[in-house]
Amino acid sequence: MHRYRSHTCGALRSEHVDQTVRLSGWVHRVRDHGGVLFVDLRDHYGVTQVVADPDSPAFKTVETVRSEWVIRIDGNVRTRPAGTENAELPTGQVEVYARDIEVLGPAADLPLPVFGDQEYPEETRLKYRFLDLRREKLHRNIMTRGKIVDAMRAKMKDQGFFEFQTPILTASSPEGARDFLVPSRIHPGKFYALPQAPQQYKQLIMMSGFDRYFQIAPCFRDEDPRADRLPGEFYQLDLEMSFVEQEDVFASVEPVITGVFEDFANGKPVTKNWPRIPYAEAITKYGTDKPDLRNPLIMQDVSEHFRGSGFKVFARMLETEGNQVWAIPGPTGGSRAFCDRMNSWAQSEGQPGLGYVMWREGGEGAGPIANNIGPERTAAIREQLGLKDGDAAFFVAGDPQKFWKFSGLARTRVGEELKLVDHDRFELAWIIDFPFYEWSEEEKRVDFSHNPFSMPQGGLEALNGQDPLTIKAFQYDIACNGFEIASGGIRNHRPEAMVKAFEIAGYDEQTVIDRFGGMYRAFQYGAPPHGGMAAGVDRIVMLLTGATNLREISIFPMNQRAEDLLMGSPSEATPQQLKELHIRAALPPAKQG
Repeated sequence: MHRYRSHTCGALRSEHVDQTVRLSGWVHRVRDHGGVLFVDLRDHYGVTQVVADPDSPAFKTVETVRSEWVIRIDGNVRTRPAGTENAELPTGQVEVYARDIEVLGPAADLPLPVFGDQEYPEETRLKYRFLDLRREKLHRNIMTRGKIVDAMRAKMKDQGFFEFQTPILTASSPEGARDFLVPSRIHPGKFYALPQAPQQYKQLIMMSGFDRYFQIAPCFRDEDPRADRLPGEFYQLDLEMSFVEQEDVFASVEPVITGVFEDFANGKPVTKNWPRIPYAEAITKYGTDKPDLRNPLIMQDVSEHFRGSGFKVFARMLETEGNQVWAIPGPTGGSRAFCDRMNSWAQSEGQPGLGYVMWREGGEGAGPIANNIGPERTAAIREQLGLKDGDAAFFVAGDPQKFWKFSGLARTRVGEELKLVDHDRFELAWIIDFPFYEWSEEEKRVDFSHNPFSMPQGGLEALNGQDPLTIKAFQYDIACNGFEIASGGIRNHRPEAMVKAFEIAGYDEQTVIDRFGGMYRAFQYGAPPHGGMAAGVDRIVMLLTGATNLREISIFPMNQRAEDLLMGSPSEATPQQLKELHIRAALPPAKQG
């Protein structure tokens, strides 16, 4: 018999009854039922009940074991007594009567419980992550993550993609966040950077004559923590294709992502035919470029009903060109209590309030706005929004560029409060036609709004003759349930167009050569049309497991201060290490208490 086990703790079934077996694992819990000891023995594969009574040679040792001790048990498989079966366990029809026990690894008093899913301080959980990972839910999430990544790989290969690995030590590149820099020992004063994404490398792979690339790529960004991204590093399904247009990318990616969601949705519906929503439409209908389509509410422009009306606040706003009034429908929300609650919520978001109209029985509009604009305009708003008695509408007004994000938050709030959102489904969509440029108010100049390497719609001709702020790009995102889970574009592969695109954003040709020399040179020697995208592995896993925190689906995450409490990083370098790297630490002055 094997030194440690003949079976795993998840393997035994009724057909093993009367066999002598050897199991090894962790003591999940010990129960004393009138002098008979029951041990739930756990390993990676499952849990088996072990029994020791005073007649068992192992009894005295079993009395000493505690939670999370690692033990080996030899014993006989037997059927559980009638009425004691556990239908929730695959091994629940049998138990092992202990004949011999060996303690392989005793455990000290636990700093956090492993049995059950009770809440515990995150700092303790991360410091003792190896214990935290023994908990059933977290252990299951990590295994599901691995299966999702396996499914991604398999589906990508089915689509004709080949997996490559790109360098981790590379050159600094402006990807929109700070780089993690790595000092070079043999090149004093110079630094490598950890890749924020394999963007340039994957395009160079296309320049090199390969056709369909992908990898599960680690990405590193020295940015402040966010709720939907782990600090420091994250993983993405990265891909690139040659000789493709936007539709070709969609046709290759959509079945991969749909298939992964269907495989792990546990029966929840998944969008079959993804809608394609232009960026401008997403903003005006949903107040976000990553709409949650499980929420049925669609905002509408109702400016005409307020222009020249008795509601002077909105009427005066509309005298300024470009200003608008948007309405958020609120089916079943036509009560004073709900409308007041939404108004208070808007004030908590830093807004002066949230105007509303309620429709009572008989179709009469109520509220300050209805009183000021009159029944005819109120009825016209109701008709446009398709509302009925007992419903409400909420209004935001002014410059849409300044209020659209708030309107999206309000739409989400109304949908959730009125229980209109179907949480048991996955709604996927393409967001397309992003603006190529945007105006940076801080720097008072035109800047890239998305990815600087994307192809502008209209190409070089548009760059030469069109208002930059009206140029759209061949850029696209995938939105799912209110999250952006992927982003990509068709690439700008013509060097003269690349230089012109950066020139408009304030970079001269020499800057392009200095920053993107490898890619710029490659474009001079026969660059194929190409495009691709990257999908966030962490966000996809979070959605599919139902986790609310990215640390619940990552095996060794940092805390919100970008610290690894388990390994003690970041840590100070020794004087010898700093000397070898030709650098010294210039620490900020200590804060005065």
